[in-house]
Amino acid sequence: MKKKYIIITISVIIVLTIIAVAFIVLNNRKSENLDKKLRQYFAYLNEHNYEAMYDMVILKDDISKDYYLERNKNIYEGIDAKNIQIEIKSIENNKDAVKITYNTKMESSAGNIEFDNTAEFIKDENKDYKINWSSNLIFPELKNDYKVGVERIPASRGRILDRNGKILAEKGVADRNYPYKDATSHITGYIQGITAEELEKLKGKGYGSSSVIGKTGVEGEYEERLRGEDGIKIYIKNDSGQEIKVISETNPHDGEDIKLTIDIDLQVKIYEESKNNEGFFVVMNPKTGEILALVSTPSYDANKFITGMTNEEWDDLVNNEEKPLFTRFSEKWCPGSTFKPITGAIGLTSGKISENDEFNYSGLSWQKDNSWGDHKITTLTSYSGRKNLKNAIIYSDNIYFAQAVLKMGEETFTQGLDKLKFNESIDFDLYTSNSQYSNSEGIASEGMLADSGYGQGQILVNPIHMASIYSAFINDGNMVKPYLEYNENKTPEYLVENAFSKESANIIKEALIEAVENPNGTGHDVKVNGVTIAGKTGTAELKGSKEDTGDTLGWFDCFTADENIDNPLLIVSMVENGKSTYLKSIIKNLFN
Repeated sequence: MKKKYIIITISVIIVLTIIAVAFIVLNNRKSENLDKKLRQYFAYLNEHNYEAMYDMVILKDDISKDYYLERNKNIYEGIDAKNIQIEIKSIENNKDAVKITYNTKMESSAGNIEFDNTAEFIKDENKDYKINWSSNLIFPELKNDYKVGVERIPASRGRILDRNGKILAEKGVADRNYPYKDATSHITGYIQGITAEELEKLKGKGYGSSSVIGKTGVEGEYEERLRGEDGIKIYIKNDSGQEIKVISETNPHDGEDIKLTIDIDLQVKIYEESKNNEGFFVVMNPKTGEILALVSTPSYDANKFITGMTNEEWDDLVNNEEKPLFTRFSEKWCPGSTFKPITGAIGLTSGKISENDEFNYSGLSWQKDNSWGDHKITTLTSYSGRKNLKNAIIYSDNIYFAQAVLKMGEETFTQGLDKLKFNESIDFDLYTSNSQYSNSEGIASEGMLADSGYGQGQILVNPIHMASIYSAFINDGNMVKPYLEYNENKTPEYLVENAFSKESANIIKEALIEAVENPNGTGHDVKVNGVTIAGKTGTAELKGSKEDTGDTLGWFDCFTADENIDNPLLIVSMVENGKSTYLKSIIKNLFN
């Protein structure tokens, strides 16, 4: 009998052990399954798949599906949460619930966030375990009637300075101030509130709906360095708006000051003398490449974009026929006779022409032969001297350069221009249009090639690029690289080395000096005693046909040719609907 009791007792113990083991196994499986469920929940969150998340939760306290979806989307995306990771710390099994304690890490607009939290799983009506959701699953301190706030702590935008430290743009009462107004607006540009499209494009780079952003000029091109980095605070606030807890916070980092090569005194002087005309001035140190002035007229007051404009003021600005918003020094233009030295330098460098070559023609009109039909090359001035390169530059002889480019041929001419970086970017600090020699791949006809030789046809040149090309005439054939950001210790760089041969560049330079020194030269009006100036005038005709009177562009490009001068200047200038005589008076004042 005693043995029977022992056997029964042992049997009971075995059964209980089996039940206990089974219970443990089942609990472990349940824990593992719920562990996976919780990880899947956060995997859906990283994908912004809020509908899938909703299927994994139980909502109580009259919380609706819409509330759940909007709550999660608004908070997580509002703080730019990403790369959300969890690490399970413990699992507590109870009769009706399972609690999983875990650590959360995530990235946000205010830096990394880390906290411990607990998720409770309970059974739904189908006996499936789901997350008993409330707002504290997002952040432990967050109640359903609390909100998550995101506050930007603005960084101070960097200043824009001239070469001597004079302020061109700074913090103002209304966020930004441009002290020199119209005189510098095409350089500085302006800032405005960020648009929805820009905000989407720059998502994840620290911008918010209240951010301002550089739109044009230096403000736009140097936006990343000027704007700095706003500080951001993410916090929980109660239904009264009172701050309950700071979740994460970063300090603001002020923007960088940008110092330019511009000499504001020179900039203002040129602007004041040219502001009533439509045109531009580019002034550069031809030895270093430093841009000393960039003037586009007429102009506008960049402060108006900060303080605001009436509808009438805005209409006057955008519909003005003189186009004050148009940055003329950034575009490309027909150069007219200022292009002749370039044609000459290409011909000399290629060996296709020499300085002693002469062409035979007389009068003010010429054509190669009858195959040209009614297309003729005309020039404005007749002269009795030799029809050679030097005289052709002094007297600005269209016919000479038409014959010269025909002698060198299209291939030599266009290859020479390609070497000078026509049809490609010159990599300048601000936007510049690419210079071109044709609207298509090649020059369409022999007549157009002839016209191209003296800067007509379809030749278009950006003025900053033109300044670089002209610098080759005083740098032994090397084109200096123009730049706008000041660097005291910067070693001059060349945009193109050996753009022309040294001998060719010096031949052209001497001819350009004569164009000013010679009483018959087209640039003689700018002669200044004690200063050696080399220069070339140009009048570009803009017309669709021979009968069309069209508009004209008056050019004058010049430089100080004395090698020993401390502060050499190279000036590229143009006025629309006028002649270069107007430009000469301004330039002469600068050299004086």
